[in-house]
Amino acid sequence: MLEELIASILPVIISLIELVGIFVVAWSTFSAFWEYLQNVLFHKNYATQFHLANGLAMGLEFKMAAEILKTVLVQELRELLILGAVILLRALLSLLIHFELRATRNEAQAEEAAKLP
Repeated sequence: MLEELIASILPVIISLIELVGIFVVAWSTFSAFWEYLQNVLFHKNYATQFHLANGLAMGLEFKMAAEILKTVLVQELRELLILGAVILLRALLSLLIHFELRATRNEAQAEEAAKLP
């Protein structure tokens, strides 16, 4: 009974979490593009790269959460291997984005420190 309930509800939950991840990535991309346009056209000083990387990292976290929930529904070893590969790739992407965020943050701090008298 519990297995049937999980098997019927979990796909809906997974789809909703993936949808949230897609929305976060799309929103952060459009927002970063808007900031980029303002930087170019109006010479604003937005940290566009940082905001985009932060949004991408958050979106990937939602997508990885959905993948982890998918492990509950795995029936065969082949499915588990594919799912493991997807999780590994997303984790690697997330790690790379976090390194990029840290580098961007350090550059911004160095620029601000150089401006101080």
